[in-house]
Amino acid sequence: MIGYLQGTIQKKLQKNIILNTGNVGYVVNLANPLLEKCSEGKTLELYIFTKVREDDISLYGFVKIEELEFFKTVLNVNGVGPKTALEILSQDMDKTKAAILSNDILFLSKIPGIGKKTAERIIVELKNKLDWVDSMRLHGTLDDEQKTNEEAIEALLTLGYQRFEIGKILKKMPAEITTTEDIVTYFLKNN
Repeated sequence: MIGYLQGTIQKKLQKNIILNTGNVGYVVNLANPLLEKCSEGKTLELYIFTKVREDDISLYGFVKIEELEFFKTVLNVNGVGPKTALEILSQDMDKTKAAILSNDILFLSKIPGIGKKTAERIIVELKNKLDWVDSMRLHGTLDDEQKTNEEAIEALLTLGYQRFEIGKILKKMPAEITTTEDIVTYFLKNN
């Protein structure tokens, strides 16, 4: 499997590029925002997802490892293939995650290749798979200065609460609450 490529953009095509890594040129599919920034002769480093089928080997490239991980997560949804997943990654990733967490079917169904049923399936299958840090950050409770106590989150998950529920309540948590016990108590009182 190919996991990383660095090279020069040999040719920019309609949906992908040919990345020259020396004496080999790889066709790499890119999300539209990245593809628009590409120009021939420019150096590019990409994290790669390799899709292997009987009759095809396709490469999908991402600048950030977080994009690659989200792409792989989206691919796990029944009925979502690499092309649709790439369309999803063509949207702002934070807005897409927020749409999933807030059950925004309208936002998701506006993405090319996604209808209402697929949008519903994405929400159902991914809502609880999004990392709790994403959930907290998207709901405004994490910033560079403030760190949420992971032990409290894990304790609440152990009690059977969903990640989204936890993020929804803790986004309103006062900044002075910092200990595990206080965070759990605040959640239980405000749930």
